Amino acid sequence: MFENYKKYEYTYAGRPLKIEVGKVAGLANGSCMISYGETTILACATASAAPREGIDFLPLSVDYDEKMYAVGKIPGGYLKREGKPSEKAVLTSRVIDRPVRPLFPKDLRNDVALSLTVMSVDPDCSPEITAMIGASVALSISDIPWNGPIGGAFMGLVDGEIIVNPTAAERAKSDLELTVAASMEKVVMIEAGAKEVSDDVMFDAIMKAHEVIKDLLGFINGIIAEIGKPKFSYASGELDHEMFDEIFAYCEEAVMVALDTDDKTVRDARLQPITEDIMEKFGEKYPDLSVQLPELMYKIQKKIVRRWLINDKKRVDGRRMDEIRPLAAEVDILPRVHGSGLFTRGQTQVLTIATLGTLSDAQKLDGLDDEVSKRYMHHYNMPGYSTGEAKALRSPGRREIGHGALAERSLVPVLPSEEEFPYAIRLVSEVVSSNGSTSQASVCGSTLALMAAGVPIKAPVAGISCGLITEEDGSWTTMIDIQGLEDFYGDMDFKVAGTHKGITSIQMDLKIDGLTPEIIRAALETTHKGRDYIIDEYILKAIPAPRADVSDYAPKMITMHIDPDKIREVIGSGGKVIQKIVADTGAKIDIEDDGTIFIAAVDRASADMAKAIIDAIVFEPVVGETYDGVVTRIIPIGAFVEYAPGKEGMVHISKLAPTRTEKCEDVVSVGQQVRVKFLGTDEKGRQNLSMKDAN
Repeated sequence: MFENYKKYEYTYAGRPLKIEVGKVAGLANGSCMISYGETTILACATASAAPREGIDFLPLSVDYDEKMYAVGKIPGGYLKREGKPSEKAVLTSRVIDRPVRPLFPKDLRNDVALSLTVMSVDPDCSPEITAMIGASVALSISDIPWNGPIGGAFMGLVDGEIIVNPTAAERAKSDLELTVAASMEKVVMIEAGAKEVSDDVMFDAIMKAHEVIKDLLGFINGIIAEIGKPKFSYASGELDHEMFDEIFAYCEEAVMVALDTDDKTVRDARLQPITEDIMEKFGEKYPDLSVQLPELMYKIQKKIVRRWLINDKKRVDGRRMDEIRPLAAEVDILPRVHGSGLFTRGQTQVLTIATLGTLSDAQKLDGLDDEVSKRYMHHYNMPGYSTGEAKALRSPGRREIGHGALAERSLVPVLPSEEEFPYAIRLVSEVVSSNGSTSQASVCGSTLALMAAGVPIKAPVAGISCGLITEEDGSWTTMIDIQGLEDFYGDMDFKVAGTHKGITSIQMDLKIDGLTPEIIRAALETTHKGRDYIIDEYILKAIPAPRADVSDYAPKMITMHIDPDKIREVIGSGGKVIQKIVADTGAKIDIEDDGTIFIAAVDRASADMAKAIIDAIVFEPVVGETYDGVVTRIIPIGAFVEYAPGKEGMVHISKLAPTRTEKCEDVVSVGQQVRVKFLGTDEKGRQNLSMKDAN
């Protein structure tokens, strides 16, 4: 039945990798069912027969589609079906998009869609890496023009040893989460989270990943040689060279003058009349100019900016290649929030706000891995006004989700543990002005906000980006702290965040076919110097250390531990006891199964009161210890004394006084405060006390 069915097998990092072609999804331009261990992904690549009218870019979509059946779960919620992609699915789509996109022909305008459906998950075999390899195979064997293949590897660092595609157990104790994509010649994508890993270790891990990927690509190239389809011809979206050369010669000087400023607003204002003039002068000669004008202006500016950088080592704002824009750092911008920090780098400004809550405020996760919640959340917003655009606010897109996750990953390694700081933490980075590198400004603003909020982070974190300009002869130039124009017209945005000690995150965006080891090494060294400078000269001068206590407006937290067997006593029948504690004190109380109790209140006194009540409920007297109590009732043979809230024992008449007592009322009365000694609990469970022995 399946005449074109082929199966290919390979051992990758000690586990079986299987690629099946020709059994399913036969109508896609290219498809494969790829399995790594017992992780299975259906990868499909499709392309439109012709471009849509007016498209001046490559309309590529990459969708990593998580199916809950892959891990034997039924989705939560009312509909019981998968809804919008999870944050992790969005981030994985971006990780696959970044290495794939630069390898398409620059003039391709056909719609291209990559659909990567997660159908089964083996915890020891990363579905993200499996999907990346599957995407590469599907594109490579299809008739879609693409200059692949690429391969991917996930690298860990366990006890100082670099591990390729670590298992779930190894990932749990790894100091590094590094995803690398590469072609046979170059590294095309790097994404990393790390626990202050050194530049040298990070570089070695990247290079080791490239070596194993090259072996994998040999296997993939064998598949392409056997079943790969010829690539289809397409209508080039390239600008007419004669038109470009004529218009460039006409406006070159004017555009150079317009670009020669460090003010984005001024630059945009200068370019507007030039654009109108070009349309007026050449519109009749070139009928399609109105459609092609945006791309034409992009390429004119790109040619000028790159020529300045390569030939003159001149940057648009006049900086040296190794010079960072003017910086500023402030805290306590907003009066009643729990913590705030404003970080400014040139015309880029990010205001980050920290909010502290109880651990029950942690985000619940419904995904394919074992992580069910997270106590630290970072959200990033970039409204239209930040770039001078008049557009309505909208829900965050993939870019905003990605930038928030990058800033979040950058700070996780320095956060205190739950035991040290029993709070849920939410940071929101509001981009109030944008001219490049807002994600790394978010990292710096986050450090300021956390320290201002009294979060005892282990070390301050800063982020900086490194740009790249390459030439056809293979020569290259890097520059620190790229602004919007340099990012737009350059070849790389290499973002690195970290402490003085080491790297906490990396994200690399490329527009070329990859990086050599020399460029990667230079980028790591350049960004390390940059982040050290930012930490010492700006962050630590704005706030030298985390505040000793949280804001007056933040909840006050107390952590306590009780015997798990006592939990039911604290909760009470139907929750009556804990509800009364909450009502009496105003505190919020969370109880873990191991007996850990988190108490949050608006002030310390309320938290202390709630703790005292719980202490009394779980109180266990010690034989031989003395306690202060109150006489609650008297019977002929003795007096009952409440020596702790809810704890009552009896003082026998013979234990009321040093001398013989004929009648209990001769010694005590109801309501009298007395000191008693705990003698123990008898075989009937009665607690025996003594006043005579307490003195």
